[in-house]
Amino acid sequence: MGALEKIAEIEREMARTQKNKATEYHLGLLKGKIARLRAELLEVKSSGPKGEGFDVKRSGDARVALIGFPSVGKSTLLSTMTETKSAVSSVDFTTLAATPGRWEYNGAIIQLLDLPGILEGASQGIGRGKQVVSTARTADLIVMMLDATKSHLQRPLLEKELEAVGIRLNRRPPNIYFKVKTGGGISYNAIVKQSVLNEKFVYNLLHQYRIFNAEVLVREDVTIDDFIDVVVGGRIHLPCLYVYNKIDAITIEEVDKIAREDHTIVVSIEKDLNMDTLKHTIWEYLSLLRVYTKRHGEFPDFSEGLILRTGATVEDACRAIHKTLLDSFKYALVWGKSAKHNPQRAGLTHPLSNDDVIEIVRK
Repeated sequence: MGALEKIAEIEREMARTQKNKATEYHLGLLKGKIARLRAELLEVKSSGPKGEGFDVKRSGDARVALIGFPSVGKSTLLSTMTETKSAVSSVDFTTLAATPGRWEYNGAIIQLLDLPGILEGASQGIGRGKQVVSTARTADLIVMMLDATKSHLQRPLLEKELEAVGIRLNRRPPNIYFKVKTGGGISYNAIVKQSVLNEKFVYNLLHQYRIFNAEVLVREDVTIDDFIDVVVGGRIHLPCLYVYNKIDAITIEEVDKIAREDHTIVVSIEKDLNMDTLKHTIWEYLSLLRVYTKRHGEFPDFSEGLILRTGATVEDACRAIHKTLLDSFKYALVWGKSAKHNPQRAGLTHPLSNDDVIEIVRK
């Protein structure tokens, strides 16, 4: 029996099992078995052929993956926001390979990746979907394109396919310390009271994975799925923006209802409705910031800034300018939101904010 058949059999058993407090333990172990089998399916053999058209070189300051079912407007969005002309048609599966596009916004160069439309069961290889959803793992942001005129079930179906390849949307990694050791058995400690996770389940799940020596420290109330993710590893936590296209074809009441959902933007690409909001929201979800530089005795150069990640420090800015700058770094003068007064003398660990101005003083 292959891995796919085993997964289907376990899922059938889970469907037959009534969900309550008494069956949580059993269902958790079954989830662990499915996670292990899916991890085996995702292992890429070095001798295996690569997916043609999916090896796109990363470029720019960030990468955004456009993912969705066929004919929802991904190619139209790419053609609208970039100079790339991706194949656009009302016929399904017009896009057969990953198509990159270059989008410039707020001084940043962002790579938009138009991925072929996927089908239900894509994570298991249906319609080359395995390559599509796996390519999405390389992105900094997932833009899930949805058709506002179609069933609302398209959203959970796409989420399920991404979950199956280890992509966790709009969730942060669980605060669990886990380390496999060479001896000493299994040590389990929970700093806070757990709602569902317990020592018995931890021991049995680890034994299921043939782990008999490990240290587990749980720092927050977590679910069984969270713990399985930590044990299996290889999980990617990405922000996701749900973009409902074709809102010009539905009623204003329906638009209002959809727009109130979390992480959701409603647009009509062909009618150019709400596109500026979409662009600004993508920028916010990428968590980028722009920092300007200046030389001593001169005005700042506002024509071109440094694009850094939110939480970047003066050290990150120095590396972005030139990696050798740290060798002669003495201190920095910072103007802007992050400065207590203008200018503020700062060291390498000083956190920067968007639109800050920085001057590096050398030894």
